[in-house]
Amino acid sequence: MITLISGTNRPGSNTRKVTAVIEGIYRELGVPTRVLDLHDLPPALFAPGAYASKPAAFEPFAQAVLDASGLVVVTPEYNGSFPGVLKVFIDHLKFPESFEARPVAFVGLSAGIWGALRSVEQLTAIFGYRNAFVFPKRVFMPGIGNSLNDQGEFANADLTKRLREQAAEYVTFVEQLRGKSLRTP
Repeated sequence: MITLISGTNRPGSNTRKVTAVIEGIYRELGVPTRVLDLHDLPPALFAPGAYASKPAAFEPFAQAVLDASGLVVVTPEYNGSFPGVLKVFIDHLKFPESFEARPVAFVGLSAGIWGALRSVEQLTAIFGYRNAFVFPKRVFMPGIGNSLNDQGEFANADLTKRLREQAAEYVTFVEQLRGKSLRTP
């Protein structure tokens, strides 16, 4: 199973819309997915005491990462970086097993012209530090506000094409690393 992380808790975010498109692409490939929407994180996770004693409501999020054959992190760019809620999420996951030798791919989106390049580069460093197997084909989506319609569909077919290519190659990458097929019969 591939776990998709929708990397913001902003209500009605473009990140969640893009995550839904990616989920559909993996479904077309016959690969089961699970979406972790950071909008759904338990509020208790943000209390200072949560670092010492994780809230029980966070356990399903942590377990979804541990159970994943691979992760796809979909991140927006906020103020030249990734959202703070994504860092809080990462910081609360079990160390080292959450990312150790786990395949991870990145999709970045932004209102600006660089498509969350800075966010993805910063996350690549964090996941590299945590010994994840970082998939080299990243997808950057600039000007996302003008690229999505109200139904969450892309106006530019090239974006969907790039996401499909990334997903197909990532599935092969994960299958080779894990030594088993991800596709459902």
